[in-house]
Amino acid sequence: MVRSASGKPSKIRYRVLAFIFINVVINYMDRSNISVAAKAIRDDLKFSSVELGLIFSAFGWMYAALQIPGGVLVDRFGPRIVYAVSLISWSVATLLQGFARGFAVLFTLRLATGAFEAPAFPTNNRVVTSWFPDHERASAIGTYTSGQFIGLAFLTPVLATIQYYAGWQGLFIVTGLIGIVWGIVWHRFYRDPAKHPKVNQAELDLIEQGGGLTDSGQAGAANVQSQFKWRNLKEVFSHRKLWGIYLGQFAVNSTLWFFLTWFPTYLVEYRGLNFLKSGFLASVPFLAAFAGVLSSGFISDYLIRKGFSVGVSRKAPIITGLILSISIIGANYVESTSLIIFFMALAFFGNGFASITWVFVSTLAPKNLVGLTGGVFNFIGGLASIVVPIVIGVLAQKGNFEPALLFIGLLGLLGAMSYIFLVGKVERIKIDHG
Repeated sequence: MVRSASGKPSKIRYRVLAFIFINVVINYMDRSNISVAAKAIRDDLKFSSVELGLIFSAFGWMYAALQIPGGVLVDRFGPRIVYAVSLISWSVATLLQGFARGFAVLFTLRLATGAFEAPAFPTNNRVVTSWFPDHERASAIGTYTSGQFIGLAFLTPVLATIQYYAGWQGLFIVTGLIGIVWGIVWHRFYRDPAKHPKVNQAELDLIEQGGGLTDSGQAGAANVQSQFKWRNLKEVFSHRKLWGIYLGQFAVNSTLWFFLTWFPTYLVEYRGLNFLKSGFLASVPFLAAFAGVLSSGFISDYLIRKGFSVGVSRKAPIITGLILSISIIGANYVESTSLIIFFMALAFFGNGFASITWVFVSTLAPKNLVGLTGGVFNFIGGLASIVVPIVIGVLAQKGNFEPALLFIGLLGLLGAMSYIFLVGKVERIKIDHG
């Protein structure tokens, strides 16, 4: 493809970022719709709190287990095909949840949703690594990551309203149909930088000179013939700094998964709010998290431009955010609804502020193992989606939610410590292929 080298760089990368943002909104809509439907499902299908915790966790079993294969798939086949198949498949599984009439079927369909969503975030990271230079990458990651918060902030009341009028079954059918349509749109319009018909040479040069991997799509296609090497998997498990970001991601996801699963139930059953009111109040912490993640990415890139080291610029927002997330424990010591929401919003703001963690995958991962490193990173982070809902269900089964919030706060502290003590100098890991 012949491109003109003259003129200003095109801005196709921002259109691509908008597409990823929408992907993330749909991704998290289909993760969290179960939390909106939980009370109605529990009443209709007569689930206990432990059974509900297992339903909440089902997504995470397959999601975590398939993170590494998901990273391998995107390295080999590229984002266009992998994301389209993933998005349409998880949306079909979501739609079918509207027809579930028992624990086993609903549990199985949540497993399927997790399995098909597994490649999503390794793919997001691969796309951003391909399309954005280093000095824009944290902002790009912050922008698309904010989709999980801003989407849910506005969608939670909408989803509650849909359920109010269409029932919990209708909620799953509507959200599933949205994802199927968008998966087709993604496949129709997405291309890697080197193959995109509208990107000019100036933009490609800008991306490449800034450290972006514009040939990743071509490399992925070339790698179809290559065999998976176990030494590569060993490599991404053998560096202390990678373990620092892996454990940190588990902590970040722990707070997130409380809000994606138990939070509406906490407001309704343990704090006595009515269903529709809880839907609107539940949006406040998501708005706070959106503000946190968006400001974190831009602050981090601003510090880079001002000459601060990469380590300070990238670590400071994450550590600060994880420490702020510990404030969720404060909800145990107040009774007024406004103060409960304040502590929840402050904790989730902190969680959002810490959520640019994917920038460390882009920055630290060996150049040819970005997808695999992202898979391991999201695998360990994804374990929180299994552990947290089940542990909360067990801790809260006698009607007391205070131990559950203490548990979430302590995990935030663990995450901060992992970034302080395990992640050393921030630089790409180089490996010897000889």
